[in-house]
Amino acid sequence: MLEEKLVKELIERQITITAAESLTAGMFQSTIGNVAGVSNVFEGGFITYSNEVKEKLLGIPSEVIEENGVVSEPTAIWMANQARSIMKKDIGISFTGAAGPDSLEGNPAGTAWIGLAFKTRTTFAKEFHFNGSRNEVRKQCVEAGLSMILDLLNNIE
Repeated sequence: MLEEKLVKELIERQITITAAESLTAGMFQSTIGNVAGVSNVFEGGFITYSNEVKEKLLGIPSEVIEENGVVSEPTAIWMANQARSIMKKDIGISFTGAAGPDSLEGNPAGTAWIGLAFKTRTTFAKEFHFNGSRNEVRKQCVEAGLSMILDLLNNIE
């Protein structure tokens, strides 16, 4: 399973992680939390479902969300950066989007942005379009996030 592989890599490399989740509502953190030993590299993170909570807990300026929308690259980047910075971890990952069944801000259900902040590297976000029910979209989002981190770790060797 991807989460076991990821947690093993993080522990071996002594790389810490946190997350800021919106559409996944804690599913990423819960998924890695299922792996024994994860507490060596993961202490906690954020579930920021509403825009107001993104502003309060993560310190994201309201203008970022107002100008770009919550389902956007800039919002995903801010979420990942702020989570990493606030928690003082090596990796910050973020999940924002429209899980469905309805569209959000004109984005069809299944649209997601995953942001990834790693140490001093430039933070980036990738857009995904998933199909399926609300929970299938959320699960696919978590899998994509796990894969993104593993890809990152494989490319820093």
